[in-house]
Amino acid sequence: MSTVELIYDADCPNVKEVRVQLVHAFAEAGLQPRWVEWDRNSAESPAYVRGYGSPTILVDGKDVSGTLPTEANCCRIYDGPDGRAQGFPSAEAITNALDGASQDLIGATAGRVKNTGFLAALPAIGLALLPKVVCPVCWPAYTALLGVLGLEFVDYTPYLFPFTLLFLAIVLSVLGYRARASKQGGPVILGVIASIGIILGKFGYAFSPAIYGGITFLVVACGWDLWMARTAKQRACPSCENT
Repeated sequence: MSTVELIYDADCPNVKEVRVQLVHAFAEAGLQPRWVEWDRNSAESPAYVRGYGSPTILVDGKDVSGTLPTEANCCRIYDGPDGRAQGFPSAEAITNALDGASQDLIGATAGRVKNTGFLAALPAIGLALLPKVVCPVCWPAYTALLGVLGLEFVDYTPYLFPFTLLFLAIVLSVLGYRARASKQGGPVILGVIASIGIILGKFGYAFSPAIYGGITFLVVACGWDLWMARTAKQRACPSCENT
């Protein structure tokens, strides 16, 4: 959750009203009301609060009105929603600041996991391509092949299904998380279709086209997700287009 601070003078007549606006803003943003209050003239208050007039609302250190500290020891005047001057920031301005801080946090978190979908897809694809050793007659052939490679034969078939499910679930979780951040569900829907194709083709009907089609769809879903993340970044930051 963002850090919200109310900076005020003890004798400021607008403090009571700004607290009301804060409560409304938190409710509008769907957050629990929680903020820190600093009396500008208190010795216990940090030095930076004295650079703001009264009252001031900071969200993650940024003034909700978009202005910078001025060292002015005076009451502040704000533009209200109707264009009229008022002595406190509106609930709308505070809500916008809260929403902006939340989107910055989501974007930063999503950016840190932007390649996780592809990384999680690799083991799922590898497991989907592994043959099932279900025929005892074939075991000597596998044993001989692995012996040439200096490896011992291990019947991994019982583990294929649960591990394939596990890694597919990880991929879908990453795509689903990023879908919530971007509000675009295309990649996760395609990922679900791909996963169903892989599971049915591998463990339901032994149908190779469904397996390879599912793998292709899974790769496309992860690529689509990365492309959307890149496009969203460029829209938010035009200067990033050439980075």
